[in-house]
Amino acid sequence: MDRVLRLIIDDTCSDPAVMSPPPPPPQGSVLLLSLDSCRYDTFADTLRAGGIPHLAAIGPLHRAMAPSYFTYGSHAAFWMGFTPGVVGSAEPWLNPKVGKLFRMACAGHPGRTAASDGGQGFRLEGANLIEGFRRQGYRTIGSGAVEWFNIASETGAVLAAPFERFHFAGNTWSLASQLAWIEEELAATPAAQPVFVFLNVGETHVPYWHEGAAWQRWPSPCVPFGGPGCSASESRRRQRACLEWVDGQLGPLLARFEGRTILACADHGDCWGEDGLWEHGVSHPATLTVPLLLRVRGQPISSASFEALAG
Repeated sequence: MDRVLRLIIDDTCSDPAVMSPPPPPPQGSVLLLSLDSCRYDTFADTLRAGGIPHLAAIGPLHRAMAPSYFTYGSHAAFWMGFTPGVVGSAEPWLNPKVGKLFRMACAGHPGRTAASDGGQGFRLEGANLIEGFRRQGYRTIGSGAVEWFNIASETGAVLAAPFERFHFAGNTWSLASQLAWIEEELAATPAAQPVFVFLNVGETHVPYWHEGAAWQRWPSPCVPFGGPGCSASESRRRQRACLEWVDGQLGPLLARFEGRTILACADHGDCWGEDGLWEHGVSHPATLTVPLLLRVRGQPISSASFEALAG
């Protein structure tokens, strides 16, 4: 009888449905999330419809401008602290020109309020913010989906090389495996060591396909220079469906970092026929306008929240 009871208890404890969630990372830990190619209007429409509750919980949505119109350009800027900014905002962090959340030493104008954020921002030294976090004792963990993060290529290695641990997914539809790898890395990190985690999500990138989707991966409804197979309505439908799916997958990771710092954004958008343009790699409002959500040390950031956090 005791043996049967002990087996039942053991089976219950090993059931993922009843296991306790993993502990949050130490104070000061950071999650930087880039939804590759996700248009602002896709994100805003899906948010209004209640389709992305986990991402919505990060904080208010801001309409921001990306530093570039393709993956490499934007992420190279991110690595220097130039994250997407809200046009006309006088708030630090929402407008990196006013004050950067990740402030690199000797990297541009310090901003009007660089010293007045109550120590809540991150002051870093090194060749980029990843190296800056490593110098401060962080474990730096990154995973990329698109080819610009392919560590087997010389160009991809530029963005990936600074990380202590980096995983290239190999395609734009492997978020589940990326998240599993990140969980393994977090589990292998000493409990007291803060982490900087970067995740580039590929499902919102062309061809707008996710694991288990009801449509075929190819042909893509959005290709450079357009063509008879291109469709703005189908591109919109598929990217929105991918975003909703991504939100469901990200739930546990976002919950784990809820009391820490999360910056979620797109690196650029896509053109869907505006001015005759398709996809990205071209400078256009559709490729430069992106969603931005920010939570700093557990505090969601709105245009009115900076003073409360800094004070």
